[in-house]
Amino acid sequence: MNTALPSGLEYLGNLATNPSHRIAPLPTPDTLPDEDLARAIQRGDSRALNALVERHHAPLLGYLYRMTGGDRPLAEDLVQETFLRILRNIRQYHPAQRFKPWLYAIATNLARDHFKRADTRRTDPIQTGTLALPDPNQPEPTFLAHDDARQVIAALAQLPALQRETIILRYYQDLSLAEIAETLNIPVGTVKSRLSIGLSRLKDLLES
Repeated sequence: MNTALPSGLEYLGNLATNPSHRIAPLPTPDTLPDEDLARAIQRGDSRALNALVERHHAPLLGYLYRMTGGDRPLAEDLVQETFLRILRNIRQYHPAQRFKPWLYAIATNLARDHFKRADTRRTDPIQTGTLALPDPNQPEPTFLAHDDARQVIAALAQLPALQRETIILRYYQDLSLAEIAETLNIPVGTVKSRLSIGLSRLKDLLES
């Protein structure tokens, strides 16, 4: 027995009364995962680039602001250069690679390069044997929620760069241990060690 197809008006009426018949809307750039946006940028989609910049500009600025010890103009310059590098090197991004670690690796390397050129890297060794090591798997240490954010930034600036960037990535940028390891190209065990040593030293700096 043949069943006649509904007319256009009947079909619209069915959509209004039966949500299960509705077709899901096509995703817009601002709802796509980072990895899909990166692939779209590789195809030349400017909307995807705009969505990616809008999504990551503020977090990236916060990261580089803390990385540079509160130097906002420098942080803004590094953010701009980070996005320029992404656009320039987008063909090198592999679709199976997580985008966020790739993004932060570029930003971190730019910050490192700046301090190398400025010759402001800290070279003082840290004595690890005398430090009590907190567990980096625990929630954010309470001393990071210090009343004076400027004091925390100043204390972070006194840490060796490798510990500073690891702490910021973990507790301010909310990257997982695995994402940090991928960002910095180090084992997860090294991430945990840097966090433990850096947090202990940061706590001492804030309490001194």
